[in-house]
Amino acid sequence: TIKLTIDTEIQKLTNKLLAEKAGSICVMDIFTGHVIAMHSSPSFDPNQFVFGINEENWQLIRNNPMKPLVNKSLSGNYSPGSTIKPIVALSALENRIISTKFKVQCKGHKNPLELYGQTYHCWKKEGHGFVDLREAIKQSCDSYFYEVARRLGVDKLSETAKRFGLGENVFGNLFNNEKSGLVPSTFWKKNALGRSWLLGETIITGIGQGYIQTTPIQLCLMTAQIANGGHKIYPKLIIDNNKNEDDKFMPLVNQASNIKIVQDAMFGSTNEIRGTSYRSRIDDKKYQFAGKTGTAQVKRITKEDRELDLETSEIPYEERDHALYIAFGPYKSPRYAVSILVEHGGSGSSVAAPLAKKLFKKIIDRH
Repeated sequence: TIKLTIDTEIQKLTNKLLAEKAGSICVMDIFTGHVIAMHSSPSFDPNQFVFGINEENWQLIRNNPMKPLVNKSLSGNYSPGSTIKPIVALSALENRIISTKFKVQCKGHKNPLELYGQTYHCWKKEGHGFVDLREAIKQSCDSYFYEVARRLGVDKLSETAKRFGLGENVFGNLFNNEKSGLVPSTFWKKNALGRSWLLGETIITGIGQGYIQTTPIQLCLMTAQIANGGHKIYPKLIIDNNKNEDDKFMPLVNQASNIKIVQDAMFGSTNEIRGTSYRSRIDDKKYQFAGKTGTAQVKRITKEDRELDLETSEIPYEERDHALYIAFGPYKSPRYAVSILVEHGGSGSSVAAPLAKKLFKKIIDRH
């Protein structure tokens, strides 16, 4: 007898939320590692393959630009965008590179950071002004994280990211199609590409762009371990009644207070004015959740592109940004972590975060 950890009703809802979209939704218990839902969209009808699929149907599936044959949750490699910022902040706190009082002045497009002929500025044209760590996560300020990444260095960041489940298979050898993603380091680049690491690459890694690649299930695990206070969990899809679920609950952080700082900033990001997912908040404390939006570029944005300032719908589908959102809830007593990715959806705050609102209501009502 096999009993899955999946909740069929929540799995059905994830299917509904991603209808007509390409992407993934993962839901995980932050203490047991039980995967409550793991959906990849669009899907296909496996019954068509039972007696051999006909050529016409096979070509329809194979040539679909939304790639139904790819399990996005396990095999989709994506830049995490700003969903990496809680880990960057945590790594900097753990390594005592910054304190909560450390501030950066963000001037937006007016006074960008310039390095070796490259320009790095915040997504917000007019800038965020002076921001500390909490405000930087809450408002997703790129300028702040450029500076933190520069001080931290890619190797220390890489170490923290790996500890929280990025860069390796979440389910071990269970699936032969699971991708391990990529958490870059100076050693990795020298080894893989034969070239030295550049400071500009550290800066863009700090906002989840560049070489870094993650899968949606990894982002869900990362969020679960932030939500449970920084303890290691082992995600599972099958309930094993003979096994002690909490036997390996070891700490991933040196100081529990650092995790609390990050959790609180993620609460602000969702539940306070100027937070990037404020419009997706739930005021009822029973359902209240904390999260972080992400918008990952899939192509380099030129100066001309920036000046055009096009709406998402005016950009060719395959050139649109991916929309991401990670969250945990209920905030007063966390139990579930969620990762949402909408391929070429545009902005994480307007496309991915609203799905979390519907999801948390259902999860908390059912559990």
